[in-house]
Amino acid sequence: MASRSLGRIVSSGLLRNLGVQRTGLPLINSARHESTEGSDSTALETRPTVRKFDPAVRQGLTDFGQYVAECMPKFVQKVQLTAGDELEILISPAGVVPVMSFLKNHTNAQFGSLADIAGVDMPTRQYRFEIVYNLLSFRFNSRIRVKTYTDELTPIDSVNDIFKAANWNEREVWDMYGVYFANHPDLRRILTDYGFEGHPLRKDFPLTGYVESRYDDELRRVVQEPVELAQEFRKFDLAAPWEQFPAFRESLPAAEEVPINNKE
Repeated sequence: MASRSLGRIVSSGLLRNLGVQRTGLPLINSARHESTEGSDSTALETRPTVRKFDPAVRQGLTDFGQYVAECMPKFVQKVQLTAGDELEILISPAGVVPVMSFLKNHTNAQFGSLADIAGVDMPTRQYRFEIVYNLLSFRFNSRIRVKTYTDELTPIDSVNDIFKAANWNEREVWDMYGVYFANHPDLRRILTDYGFEGHPLRKDFPLTGYVESRYDDELRRVVQEPVELAQEFRKFDLAAPWEQFPAFRESLPAAEEVPINNKE
């Protein structure tokens, strides 16, 4: 037992940091065994992944998600784990300010850093936009993701009074998706130019945009004009590398089948 503990110290390099000579120590072979098979610590994982999930971490995130749902049952609609060990709290739009205040100020949460605010556009849904808040707790070294939803006309309460970092993030979501944040102190575009029409990251926004910019030699300034495509849109019907088998692709009119003889 003592030799095994000594082997861990030697392999970790602690003796080197303490300035102890290793010449007088007995030679111990320390090998690191790695395998793709599950061990006791990864017994719950059944899918092949790059990194193994820790069951203790998953259980802790599950317990905390249930704790948040029990504390705020009026706003929390669903709690889930994604990518193995990433906690997500799905809330109603009316619960943005209460839930974010709870996660920041509660002694068992202390998510004091707002890392990012993102938007997702799914036009087929009744509430096409998802607003995603990524929070970080320095106290517990943990992350959480809060999601809510809205449509083109319903505003979302701003969390600028709770997290000052939300100011520019909410402006970016407004600029790219057109989601309006109520009670925001300065809700202006932040990425597009003055007078820009539309919201570029919406799925119904054209890839070519509406206007194009160029430098005018006569006016000696940059001007914006409606988009004029030099070439019309064309459809190229080409065979993809993953559609070479006849049973998995449509027959191309321009393709000519070459007969082959099956030799017995």
